[in-house]
Amino acid sequence: MLISEYLAGRNSISVSTGNSVNTYDPVRKTQESGESGSFAEQLRETIGSREVEFSSHAIRRLESRQIDIIENDRIERLNRGVELAAEKGSEESLILVDSTAFIVSVKNNTVITTVSADDLKGNVFTNIDSAVIV
Repeated sequence: MLISEYLAGRNSISVSTGNSVNTYDPVRKTQESGESGSFAEQLRETIGSREVEFSSHAIRRLESRQIDIIENDRIERLNRGVELAAEKGSEESLILVDSTAFIVSVKNNTVITTVSADDLKGNVFTNIDSAVIV
């Protein structure tokens, strides 16, 4: 799956009022309604499901290097790595998922760039304060 397809799927925004959930898809400009749980459950889901964002540079690198972030649950593991780095107070982190490196601004929850396994050899990563292997 291409990063653009993945990001397009994440563009849905959930808006909740009372017991119904309205989902607005800005790409399709449509709304759907459905039943939902309590406010506390919705808040937990929203906070717990906060995924990293990708800078335009990182998106270009993913596409040019043909890195599939869905394969082998990479995106979930990347998110877990960012959580671990944040728990330790990191600001800029190298997160290694399998043999793909992600440089992440932990404080902004944003992937700055990615490096594939083929391009890792001989690289020096600077301006990071932590490394997480997931």
